[in-house]
Amino acid sequence: MLAGLHKSYGDVHAVAGVDLTIAPGEVVALLGPNGAGKSTTVDMLLGLTKPDAGTVTVFGASPNEAVARGTIGAMLQGGALLEDATVGEIVAMVASLHRSPMTVAEALRASGVDDLADRRCTKLSGGQKQRVRFAVALVSDPDLLVLDEPTAAMDVQSRREFWKSMHGFTNTGRTVLFATHYLEEAENYADRVVLMRAGRVVADGSVAEVTSLVAGRVIRAVVPGATEAALAALPGVTEIEVRANRAAISTGDSDATLRTLLSTYPQAHDIEVTAVGLEGAFLSLTSDNTAGADLS
Repeated sequence: MLAGLHKSYGDVHAVAGVDLTIAPGEVVALLGPNGAGKSTTVDMLLGLTKPDAGTVTVFGASPNEAVARGTIGAMLQGGALLEDATVGEIVAMVASLHRSPMTVAEALRASGVDDLADRRCTKLSGGQKQRVRFAVALVSDPDLLVLDEPTAAMDVQSRREFWKSMHGFTNTGRTVLFATHYLEEAENYADRVVLMRAGRVVADGSVAEVTSLVAGRVIRAVVPGATEAALAALPGVTEIEVRANRAAISTGDSDATLRTLLSTYPQAHDIEVTAVGLEGAFLSLTSDNTAGADLS
């Protein structure tokens, strides 16, 4: 539980009053643009940074106590690996620091790197190093797993395998908090989305609840001969993107926009009208002119 967290670095207010309670068994995505305060919030949750004000408790304990007990595990994007050690040696070393860890074989298997146990870290790709960091985070057998950009440097197949491994972890009722720039991962895997902007939580709820905060629809259509400026002038349009003849039109009044579009460009075809997705909600709710909304 995070209550009234504040953290400043000089004149920069990195975190400006964050309150957040995460229930056991939840998978929570922490989202926000660069400088929103995500990393500082995660650092305070892990006990790496002390808040200027407010409190952090993890299953009733302080962050340092939770880490020492192995209750909390962390996979940090910048976490260093011992270059000359093998994957198995690194995981075994971390396991030796905890009272009731998984076996090394279990951690390697759960993270999908059992075939890399004898490989030295100097021989690992960026994606493989991320998977090894996952094994290091898992080996304490934590109740809460904190992931910072967990699939950075992974290719599409590696990401799919990573989230398959993560499902195995969360299916046991464990709690996961992950920060990511891949919004589709939050949309596909999170039970709950927390959006931060300027050090504050501006939206907190399920993907459906967060996207419902943003009014409007997106019209996608092939519109031969239409210019971006002409489409932007249609009634209700708030944003427009045109590639070749394919247009994506964000609008606050999809009925009016579509009627005028069809009357002006009767040759328009392959028309789709969809609700604003998580990406649209993210852009709207974290923009500088957004007052914010809190569903928590």
